[in-house]
Amino acid sequence: MRPQIRVSEHEGWTVVGVDGELDIYTAPRLREELVDLIGAGRRRLIVDMDGVTFIDSTGLGVLIGALKRLHAVKGELRVVATAEPVLRLMRVTGLNRVFGVFACVDAAVASPARQPQPARSVSG
Repeated sequence: MRPQIRVSEHEGWTVVGVDGELDIYTAPRLREELVDLIGAGRRRLIVDMDGVTFIDSTGLGVLIGALKRLHAVKGELRVVATAEPVLRLMRVTGLNRVFGVFACVDAAVASPARQPQPARSVSG
């Protein structure tokens, strides 16, 4: 099943909402959406994963790829995540220190700019 993806604008940020599972089968759809948005000139992205029920290393790899693309053009990626499975995987991999992880879109928008952290590869 493909994840549900919706794109909206919020105070100068492009918000990409994702619902469902984000795994080896469904992550390419999110990758395609993020690459298209970055290619279209969007430089401030928030991936709202509040509706994600499962994520694997492929899903994390999509986020890392988007982060690298955005860093190359002086952009920024923030992540909204509250579901424990998503937060646990980010903590275990250390990606919670790489991404700005927030409890809601408003908190992500309100946060000051972060110093970029190097994105590391996630194998899977």
